[in-house]
Amino acid sequence: TITIGFTASKSGKLKEEGTRQIRGFNLWMEQVNAKGGIKLADGTMVKVAAKDYDDESNKDRVQELYTRLINNDKADFLISPYSSGLADAAAVIAQQYKKIMITTGAASDSTYKKGYTLIYQAYTPASRYLTGAIDMLGKLAPDAKNIAIIHEKDKFSTDVVNALKTYAEAKGYKVGLFEGYDSGTTDFAAFINKIPPGTDAILGGGHFADTSTLTKQLYEKKVNAKMFAFLVAPPEPKFAELGEACLGVVGPSQWEPQVKYSPETAKAAGLMWFGPLVAEFTEAYKKKYNGEEPSYHSAGGYAAGLILQAAIEKAGAIDTDKVAKALDDLNIMSFYGGVKFDTTKQNHGLQIGHEMVYIQWFKKDGKFYKEIVWPEAAASAKPVLAPVR
Repeated sequence: TITIGFTASKSGKLKEEGTRQIRGFNLWMEQVNAKGGIKLADGTMVKVAAKDYDDESNKDRVQELYTRLINNDKADFLISPYSSGLADAAAVIAQQYKKIMITTGAASDSTYKKGYTLIYQAYTPASRYLTGAIDMLGKLAPDAKNIAIIHEKDKFSTDVVNALKTYAEAKGYKVGLFEGYDSGTTDFAAFINKIPPGTDAILGGGHFADTSTLTKQLYEKKVNAKMFAFLVAPPEPKFAELGEACLGVVGPSQWEPQVKYSPETAKAAGLMWFGPLVAEFTEAYKKKYNGEEPSYHSAGGYAAGLILQAAIEKAGAIDTDKVAKALDDLNIMSFYGGVKFDTTKQNHGLQIGHEMVYIQWFKKDGKFYKEIVWPEAAASAKPVLAPVR
């Protein structure tokens, strides 16, 4: 048996996303073990066990718990906690004790610029999260010129908006407002009141709780724009609970149930297909979790296990050096999309094979639903301008 160790935010502000991530991972583990385990070169089948702790969404707890996972629980491999801040804290420990860690739910680029050799990212990096929204705006509203950016002042969101601002300005947009708010903010009036008149698009946000509240308050204050594009919250099925406030809102997603990845698209791209089909993953997840629709956080949890499995099978062994070499060489497609890692010294482990999609919320017959609207090749519906409030 191999032991995979991780912490999860079962309490604290990241509970919503953290829970989904663990559900995805647990489904992967259950399915692998049901098939007898992971096959090694000599024909041995290795079963998977997990050891986890609640990190309470707290950075200091993370380092203490990952040290415990390695020293006391003898974890063979690690998965990161949810969020860039917590994953970054865990990465220090993983590298120090020479343990491979697959980071998921963690998009910050900066973790991979520190010279680590055993940390591998499942998510598309933060620097590529909201740049596509600018491309989409250009297509939807060619006359749009002015944008406002309001964002959480954490590691992930800051990485995202810095890249967004640079990209938008290079495309000729004027950034009329660029303001950060503290994590845990619940009243956004001071920020909303600073949005300049004539703003065409409002972008930013942070994580589920704060972004949902910001979206709701923009709606209550009847703030109008051609586009609202926010982080993390819009792709979560629970975002529909905001009612009318969610309509027309756009958000980048690592994965959606409507994605078009398949063994055929893998073959066309010259990649090996690995793991279940999109529909197989979605159905198995719903069945295990009482009909809950998987979000990209769920898919990311499953993908972390799948990536590790693919590398162990490729290496034919569970030896750290061999599995790390297999991860360096990995170039596959799965239900989650492409997976390939940067192997340069400057960005070792950064995800370079995975693409984002953008969702938008619509309403039909009194029901709210989301569709993939960007990029055009992946779209299940056409994007629309945000409705007038």
